Amino acid sequence: KGDIIVDLGKAEGVLPRNQQCPKDRYKQGERIRAYIMEVSNTSHGPQVILSRSDAAFVRKLFEIEVPEIIEGIVEIRAIVREAGDRTKLAVHSKDEKVDPVGACVGMRGSRVKDIVRELQGERVDIVRWSDDTKEYVKAALNPVEILDMKIDKTNKKIRLVVADDQLSMGIGRHGQNIRLASKLLGWEIDIRGKTEKAKEDLASF
Repeated sequence: KGDIIVDLGKAEGVLPRNQQCPKDRYKQGERIRAYIMEVSNTSHGPQVILSRSDAAFVRKLFEIEVPEIIEGIVEIRAIVREAGDRTKLAVHSKDEKVDPVGACVGMRGSRVKDIVRELQGERVDIVRWSDDTKEYVKAALNPVEILDMKIDKTNKKIRLVVADDQLSMGIGRHGQNIRLASKLLGWEIDIRGKTEKAKEDLASF
């Protein structure tokens, strides 16, 4: 049914179809990296459920590639993913001398390149986490320049105005960029172009 059986040595792992990445292609006999989601005991022995589409898989890849994360200097504060297309993760450093984004990217992008290669070219946005909502929003949507921002803390909603020529980049393909940014922050984000905002203001005048 499309599930893949993985030989783990003393046990077998199952990579269900719904935990596979759309871009992945698997061949019999090749090695595979996956995240262990669950281990359950059955009458036939332990059953290990694997995943390559869960956001935790990307988190583990960064833990392997970035020593500063294992050492506890850099933390992954939030991570969201649409497998096969795009991942956004927010990172924070406990040491002011260590740049969390730079640590995850690596020299000349070496660390993140290895992760992107493992993810078959999936886009990975590394965002600097901040407890200042305005700064966090700017980082989550970088390089989109935000012209105006209104924050409704009560309802956890953010309204943004950007230049017309940057609106499509801010929204992303099929709304993916703004959707992932919203999940990363845990806020509902509404984004408008400058012209559209001006027309709305005129209509409400």
